[in-house]
Amino acid sequence: MTKNIRSAPAAIAPSLQRDGITTVTLVVVCQVFHGLTHGGVALFLPLIREDLQMSFSQAGLLSAAATLSYAVGQVPAGYFSDRFGPKRLFFLGLLGWSILSLNLGLVESFGAAAITLLAAGAFRALLFAPGLTLISSWFPPERRATAMSLYMVGGFSGTILLALVGPLLVKQMGWRSTFILFSVLGIAAALSYRAFAKEKSREGTGPRVGMLDALHLFKHRIMWVCAAIQFIRLGVVTGFNFWLPTLLVADRGFSLQAAGLVTAMSAAFTVSSNALGGYVSDRLGNPPLVIGGSLAVLACTSTLLVLVDSIPLLLLVVAVNSAFLQFYFGPLFFVPVEVLGQRTAGVATGFSNLFANLGGLLSAYALGVVKDQAGAFTWGFVGMSGLCMIGVVLSIVLGRMRNKALATQRAAG
Repeated sequence: MTKNIRSAPAAIAPSLQRDGITTVTLVVVCQVFHGLTHGGVALFLPLIREDLQMSFSQAGLLSAAATLSYAVGQVPAGYFSDRFGPKRLFFLGLLGWSILSLNLGLVESFGAAAITLLAAGAFRALLFAPGLTLISSWFPPERRATAMSLYMVGGFSGTILLALVGPLLVKQMGWRSTFILFSVLGIAAALSYRAFAKEKSREGTGPRVGMLDALHLFKHRIMWVCAAIQFIRLGVVTGFNFWLPTLLVADRGFSLQAAGLVTAMSAAFTVSSNALGGYVSDRLGNPPLVIGGSLAVLACTSTLLVLVDSIPLLLLVVAVNSAFLQFYFGPLFFVPVEVLGQRTAGVATGFSNLFANLGGLLSAYALGVVKDQAGAFTWGFVGMSGLCMIGVVLSIVLGRMRNKALATQRAAG
């Protein structure tokens, strides 16, 4: 009997490792198929805008509608993830988003498209904090910035796949049938995830988080500094990703196929650097340095994007901008969890992503208004450079706050 008891952990360990590999792989794959529909709105926007007879401002409102409900749902999604576990929330999020994306391929008016994306954004909110919490739970604490960066690999891989095959499918099938096909693939991915993904045992993490625990997080100044940087981060990401295909087609005269190739290149640089940023942060043990350095580069490239005339130089700027666009994603989400603990990781992540998506919402709409009013995107991207410089200053503040908090923890034993 004693022998059997002692051998049990050795027998369980391989099973846990297999469950972790399977779950992490499934989350990343689900992100690939989610990326097809989410990125498809931006890539096909010139065709959607023409089909539904929308202005640039209305096109910006489509992104704002999806982002508004997505942002509002971040803290509740994080809270319920901490309270009840992330697996089922991630499944409901991908299934609901995919079904509503299918409906987007059927709408005939701007109003119907906006309502569909408003509802879809609420389901998409169930993907982020639960998915990030689920995937990072299978990694040891010292590797969780890398894990959080890995979460985004799936989404950007989906963007690469979309940019390569989307224009070809649109040419053969039209944007509506292509969007419906991508949505069906998302539904299939959600069902596969539901059948095979596993949730890691929460033993040893303390009691499940309550409402008072969640509210207590908001008293920490480090949460608000991270939230401000998140506002800037996704504002820059959304402005660049959502409007890049339109900028290339409307302002630079690219075809949709050429814009798709540039978008694929951009996503390839982003996906590779995303994981690298988490690794560098873990190796250096200094996330604020990675955050501030990335924002300094983005401050330069955001302005150059609309000032350079040469196509080769433009492609170089797009590549550099893309490489640093999400380089600091994992480090930025990791800092609040590092300082405040893993038990409330879902709420901390949801709170950060709420402010991130407020930035994304305003950025997407503002750039559309700038384009309508000024006839070009120039001042919009120059404004994003200014936001990045504010982010550099905030990253210095964050570094000092983090060092002080960790020193206090070490002193307390």
